[in-house]
Amino acid sequence: MSLYELVRPLLFMLTPEQAHSVAIFALKCGLLPGKSPVISGSLSQNLWGLDFLNPVGLAAGFDKNAEVYQAMLEQGFGFVETGTVTPLAQPGNEKPRIFRLTEDNAVINRLGFNNKGLDYYFSMLQNRNSENGIVGANLGANKLSEDPINDYVIGLKRLLGFADYFTINISSPNTPGLRALQGRETLDELLTKLKAVGREAILQKEPPLILKIAPDLRSDECEDVAEIIMKHEMDGLVVSNTTLSRDGLKSSKMNEAGGLSGEPLFELSTKILSRMYSLTEGKIPLIGVGGISSGADAYAKIRAGASLVQLYSALVYYGPGLVRKINNELELLLKKDGFGNVTEAIGLDHK
Repeated sequence: MSLYELVRPLLFMLTPEQAHSVAIFALKCGLLPGKSPVISGSLSQNLWGLDFLNPVGLAAGFDKNAEVYQAMLEQGFGFVETGTVTPLAQPGNEKPRIFRLTEDNAVINRLGFNNKGLDYYFSMLQNRNSENGIVGANLGANKLSEDPINDYVIGLKRLLGFADYFTINISSPNTPGLRALQGRETLDELLTKLKAVGREAILQKEPPLILKIAPDLRSDECEDVAEIIMKHEMDGLVVSNTTLSRDGLKSSKMNEAGGLSGEPLFELSTKILSRMYSLTEGKIPLIGVGGISSGADAYAKIRAGASLVQLYSALVYYGPGLVRKINNELELLLKKDGFGNVTEAIGLDHK
């Protein structure tokens, strides 16, 4: 029995948000010993000029304030995405706002981009040693912002050079009006301004800009997003954020408002991932997120078109040891199918 299996009943006696705070505290204090990174020739790849030791990353939402990215890299993740950060600190929505759906191995959250703001977040990243692992920054807009597009510009300008890539989060269901930024004309305006920031930056190369979309987009909306990101030569796409769907759930908490993540999101998010891979003709690296809790899940995302994958909710149920387990299982699956490297399996289901 793993240490997490012993501790989990105690953590589940706490509210989900209390348990998360305990986890962050333990990581900050070094109470979860780090291990050697998961390194494998079959799992490593280079994307955007960055060397990923393995394709399994931590999704945004866990390390909102960029406080424990190094500790999480040491748990075996190939990369860690911090945030979501907004220009101004904000408390988020009223508690309770996170719910475990244990019968479904799922989570519903309506946090609302609670974070300590850009100044604090920047202070956590400014002394980072980039040689210790890949860290991304997930950017959002304040709930009461009068100019949400400018919030993303502010965040990107402030953090240029301090994160390895930037994810533009316009798909959380918990900030009113945010998902409207996925609309054709508004998205075009947003990406025009953000790409201009990258071009004007005094850096050796433009920072990778990645868009994070919802799994609830209609087919025509997917087509619009694909067209706009191709037009602006975006570097990548995260598929997907949480869903508003409640199909197939068993838990009594299924009707809580917010975004659903975890195992029930797997099929829907993988379907949208596959659709976006086809629409972008495999020309843009995709990060597959939603319901991953095994090497087989990660492999399915990769075969559907993902170059990288991310997880978060599964950690609630299986603990940080899951990261190494997924990488080990993925390595065996690649070997079984005769692949020398994970890149050979990307989009395999489309060929």
